[in-house]
Order: sequence, then C-alpha cells, then structure tokens
Amino acid sequence: MNDQNKNNNALPDDEDICVTLEMDDGTMAECEILTIFEVNSQDYIALLPLDEKGAPNEEGTIYLYRYQEDEEGSPSLENIMDDEEYEAVEERFDELLDEAEFEDQL
Repeated sequence: MNDQNKNNNALPDDEDICVTLEMDDGTMAECEILTIFEVNSQDYIALLPLDEKGAPNEEGTIYLYRYQEDEEGSPSLENIMDDEEYEAVEERFDELLDEAEFEDQL
C-alpha cells in the first residue's frame, strides 16, 4: 500500500484520506479510507474504491482488510482469509454504518 496521506485511527470528517492499493492482478486501485475500527482486539480498515475521476464506485463496493502499523507507524494491510473473522468484521462495519446514519438523523 502506498500512502498519499498520513493515516490514523481518528480520521477527520472534513477531509478525505486516500491510499493506492496494488490489486492481485497488478492493477492499481485508488481508495478512500472510510474508517479504522477494532474487532476482538484486532484493527481493521474499510476502504471505498474510487473511479477514474475520484468519485465513489457505483456498485457500492467496500474493501475490508486487517490493519496494523509497525514500530515506525508504517501501515500494512492483510487479507482476511477466515470466513468467521470476515463475517464478524463485516457485521461490526455494518453496525458502524447504522450508528453513523442514526447520528446524522439527530
């Protein structure tokens, strides 16, 4: 993952932070960081792929990865290979979306 901006857990609401991912097929995907969150003492990151013009993708696709930082603060992502782990992460992300929608209605 190539960082274009400094990442941290407290992402500002007024600023989009983007990263570029190299996909399995060798293509590059520009993604907006939606949030970094914790499930069972492990950090995860939710990424929104952007189209060629920098707009959110039309399909509503979200990428979920394990997230960690080394001693120097350099981030790294890992694929979630376990189905149960992925389901727990997906469920927590859905809860976060529901909470955000509820807060927007207040």
